[in-house]
Amino acid sequence: MGDTTASLRRKIGSAGDLQSVVRTMKALAASSIGQYERSVRALADYDRTVQLGLAVCLRDSNPMTSLVTQNDPSSAGAVGVVVFGSDQGLVGQFNQVVVDHALEVIAALPRDPLIWAVGERVQSRLRDAGAPLAGFFRLPSSVEAVAPLIGQVLVETETRPGPAGEIVELHLIFNRRTIGSTYAPVAQRLLPLDEDWRRAHAGLRWPTANLPEIMGGRMTTVRALIREYVFVSLFRACVESLASENASRLAAMERADRNINELLESLHGAFNRLRQSSIDEELFGVLSGAEALSADGRI
Repeated sequence: MGDTTASLRRKIGSAGDLQSVVRTMKALAASSIGQYERSVRALADYDRTVQLGLAVCLRDSNPMTSLVTQNDPSSAGAVGVVVFGSDQGLVGQFNQVVVDHALEVIAALPRDPLIWAVGERVQSRLRDAGAPLAGFFRLPSSVEAVAPLIGQVLVETETRPGPAGEIVELHLIFNRRTIGSTYAPVAQRLLPLDEDWRRAHAGLRWPTANLPEIMGGRMTTVRALIREYVFVSLFRACVESLASENASRLAAMERADRNINELLESLHGAFNRLRQSSIDEELFGVLSGAEALSADGRI
């Protein structure tokens, strides 16, 4: 059964309402990308401060003996993996891409890790893939809520030992935005701190001629700065993942907007043709009636 002008009007109205929702979601996604990227840039100054502090502490490498370890797969201790995904949908292959990369990283680890999922969608995909989960965290809805989340992740990874003991190796897996609305999965190893890491940080130069001094115990200061280093790395991974998520959502909404525009053009074309056809039929009826009356001599 063909469409009528009334049914086409309803379809055009529904498509228009859907387009309004899509464009609102586009605006929200674009705004979110901006705030998360500004947060990453603002974090750079604090990250630089932590690195300079570590550089001062590492001028003497002896206190790092118990903190710096070599890349020895047989070393004792548990392995932790934190995977950042999304809580919400409409993000295309965002979660599947990061889960596939996570599974590759996990397969190459020396022992079964403790896995924490950040995001409901990535949690379900990891569970479907058979990955044993040690915990789950919901994603924050704003930049202000990122720091409390990272605090929870730190507490969980520091106080929950695995079968092999305390977590000594920690990996982050997340999507990082590349060009435009694209992203790529990234795996970052935070712990253990190896000799390459130590040398890279020990080589940083203090920006002024007045060299700082360490107050209190050097080991206590080093441990505090390393914890801040882990905090900053987790924070950056989270906001970069959130920026990538919203970029993926923005791309999906742009595709939906184009599809709705094409649908509306098609519906408007069908409506105009049907309306013109109806007008033509009415005019034909009027003309036919006039011709019949003229033939009867009535007009």
